[in-house]
Amino acid sequence: MSGQSFEAAAAEGRVWSCPSCDGDREFVQPPCVDGHTEDGGECPEWACADCGTAVFSAAPLAAAALPVRRAA
Repeated sequence: MSGQSFEAAAAEGRVWSCPSCDGDREFVQPPCVDGHTEDGGECPEWACADCGTAVFSAAPLAAAALPVRRAA
């Protein structure tokens, strides 16, 4: 982990399920090289503090993971 407790990371909303570790892990942000933070925004790129697997936190990607409901 990145030097703080797992509980503190969870309280800050940076603990997600890591597909590579197959469990909940702390995620950290590497320095943003794409300019996402220049206007004060948050970079959507995160990396697992244990294994380095990269994930994106953008809302459209999260919405795409939701199951599709079809009307009967």
